[in-house]
Amino acid sequence: MTLQSITPRLSRFWLVLGCLNAAIAVALGAAAAHALKSQLLAANTLAWFQTAHQYHQWHALGLLVVGMLAHIRPKQRLIHVAGALMLLGMVLFSGLLYLRSLGAVVPWHGLIPLGGAALIASWLVLAVALWKHIDTG
Repeated sequence: MTLQSITPRLSRFWLVLGCLNAAIAVALGAAAAHALKSQLLAANTLAWFQTAHQYHQWHALGLLVVGMLAHIRPKQRLIHVAGALMLLGMVLFSGLLYLRSLGAVVPWHGLIPLGGAALIASWLVLAVALWKHIDTG
């Protein structure tokens, strides 16, 4: 199985994952504004939740961009690498920050900065992919 043969499924995967993450981010934002607000304020962790939420929202949109680019440039492997890094970063950064803000004991909280690094790397890899494969003529 080659990348070219699975690319339509991968572009659909990134697009659907972006939509699902956007929906989850909206639901979590509503939960924080209503059901969780007093808990987050009492624990003094609202800022952590808000940071996780903001990055989650932006990177849900980023996954949509990855999916669209993967559809347009089916042979460009770096686009999929960027998507994988973005997904990893969302889980490690936003996911662990969400858990920490809700008072969960997260033994892997040291991975939060690695999640941030993965998010940064995802955009840099995407920039390289675009630089190498967008025709300027």
